[in-house]
Amino acid sequence: MFPTLETERLVLREISKEDAEGIFACFSNVNVTRYYGQDTLENIEQAEAFVDFFANSFKENRGIRWGIELKGTQGLIGTIGFNAWSPKHKRAEIGYEIHPNHWRKGYTFEAISKVIEHGFDEFGLTRIGAVVFTDNEASNKLLTKMGFLKEGVLRDYMYQNGEAYDTYVYSLLKYNRERSSANGDKS
Repeated sequence: MFPTLETERLVLREISKEDAEGIFACFSNVNVTRYYGQDTLENIEQAEAFVDFFANSFKENRGIRWGIELKGTQGLIGTIGFNAWSPKHKRAEIGYEIHPNHWRKGYTFEAISKVIEHGFDEFGLTRIGAVVFTDNEASNKLLTKMGFLKEGVLRDYMYQNGEAYDTYVYSLLKYNRERSSANGDKS
């Protein structure tokens, strides 16, 4: 069963066919996709294909993607989830995006915090990774603030609009998170 998660201001829920417009609003915005390694969507059918892809990834235990919705409203402001999920090896990579109308309000931090907690506590992950374009300053700062450690650079790792880009690879280990919590660290 698909888990629904809640934070103070957000509901993280399963994405359905009715969410195709919200998916399209995010992924058709060049400001969202410029550091995503994903072509900007051009039509609603592409967004509907994303919905199917997210559902199939979950069914096949390869990933999970929640729709991010503000409490008391309807419609997605973004998505968040785990890609490259390997239950056997207890690891996954986190990915997320939020529509620019909702940037700099703390929603991404709130959603990532909840998904990390769920990943470690409910999915039994011991490692959560992230791959981020080196130029994506906002995401690089956010992951560092969340306690992720930069492990290195993956050269020419992602393509955007036909051009290769370097990315940073980050990790957050369950052991480090538990140790930080025990020491009273809020990261």
